[in-house]
Amino acid sequence: MGVKRYELDEAQWARIEPLLPGKASDPGRTGSDNRLFVNGVLWVLRSGAHWQDLPERYGKWKTAHKRFSRWA
Repeated sequence: MGVKRYELDEAQWARIEPLLPGKASDPGRTGSDNRLFVNGVLWVLRSGAHWQDLPERYGKWKTAHKRFSRWA
């Protein structure tokens, strides 16, 4: 199927994945969500849409927004 618009391809993700290790207390869960989170942030920033319009495939918009706010 390929990469969706606004999402990172495999090469791009491979370059930034080591920079996002996840929480030390829960590295598996957070680590598996990192790519989804980054792609969700890119979707919002590149599309210009509101966080509330984040597609469900990226998870709950409030969770993504809260994580982005802490991250920023």
